[in-house]
Amino acid sequence: MTATSNDPLVIAGTAYQSRLLVGTGKYQDFAQTRQAIDASGAQIVTVAIRRTNIGQNANEPSLLEHLPAEQFTLLPNTAGCYNADDAVRTLRLARELLDGHKLVKLEVLGDAHTLFPNMPETLAAAKTLVADGFHVMVYCTDDPVQCRMLEDIGCVAVMPLASLIGSGMGILNPWNLRLIIDQARVPVLVDAGVGTASDAAIAMELGCDGVLMNTAIAGATHPVLMASAMNKAVQAGREAYLAGRVPRKTYAAAPSSPTSGLISPATSK
Repeated sequence: MTATSNDPLVIAGTAYQSRLLVGTGKYQDFAQTRQAIDASGAQIVTVAIRRTNIGQNANEPSLLEHLPAEQFTLLPNTAGCYNADDAVRTLRLARELLDGHKLVKLEVLGDAHTLFPNMPETLAAAKTLVADGFHVMVYCTDDPVQCRMLEDIGCVAVMPLASLIGSGMGILNPWNLRLIIDQARVPVLVDAGVGTASDAAIAMELGCDGVLMNTAIAGATHPVLMASAMNKAVQAGREAYLAGRVPRKTYAAAPSSPTSGLISPATSK
């Protein structure tokens, strides 16, 4: 493979030039949300249907006024859902509000303290949604077996957490991510736990197809500047992955300059 500018992320048959997906929550207002999205270069933006107005509340400002569906791919998500039934109901509402929109992000949480995924409920919801015609991108644990189960169900992307949602702890288990990436036949995107640009670059260098984040940008001191940094980090990490890093060695480093053909020092006066 060769690193080029024409290296799209393909999800459910649609190509995207940006491999950074971003959330729309926690900003000070919709105007700042739009500024950060623009700086990130993201084409796919997640929307928490239970927390963000996209038309269900007619008398309140709508996110769609700032992020129109003609310019961005909206990714409705089920943030705040703790069982399969609530998640399915929420995404069916999103489909109705967005005129039949099929691409969605499924997340079913286990508890309010850690926001760790409830995998039995996630698997149940995924089966129902795929059978109902949705294109499901799914937040999940970094368990290679369960990622394969979600892929076998028909999910269009698996999104293992790097660390807990909002923690900013970065990638705590790169070995599991590598196992997931090596076996996957669908895109693998890190979801949750990214704290700064280096975390995003590492995820991409490992071979992830993309990164999804919200708190790392919206919670930064300067969100728009951080969005720009994340944009660059994802691009740099992808290029580094495609370029192929030098192998790690446990012994002394090899010299950069050749050792053959050197002029021998004078042996006599």
